[in-house]
Amino acid sequence: MGDNKALGKRGEDAACAYLERVGMTIVERNWRSKPGEVDVVALDGETLVLCEVKTRKSVRAGTPEEAVTPAKQKRYERLAKAYVQAASIDPVSVRFDVVTILVVSEDRALLRHHRAAFVTG
Repeated sequence: MGDNKALGKRGEDAACAYLERVGMTIVERNWRSKPGEVDVVALDGETLVLCEVKTRKSVRAGTPEEAVTPAKQKRYERLAKAYVQAASIDPVSVRFDVVTILVVSEDRALLRHHRAAFVTG
């Protein structure tokens, strides 16, 4: 597994563990469809949460938050529609969260959970 791929998987593992600790239920990881991929699909009560996970070792190329561009937000809107259709569910609401992880040492990282990080139109 490549270094970036391994880093991304570790980040997703940490994000899922965190989301479960705060009471969410992980439904799917790395769900794919034609518009792209959702890192984590979870339920927060009756709210369907599509979560983008961004893990970085440094901020040289920008913060993890900056990687969630308007284009990526639009893609998540399409992914939400595709997921709801494919899963044949009728969620009460859909929310888009972002979990960012900045690795500061081998065994330490800063995790931030941005609830309702963006709203789609």
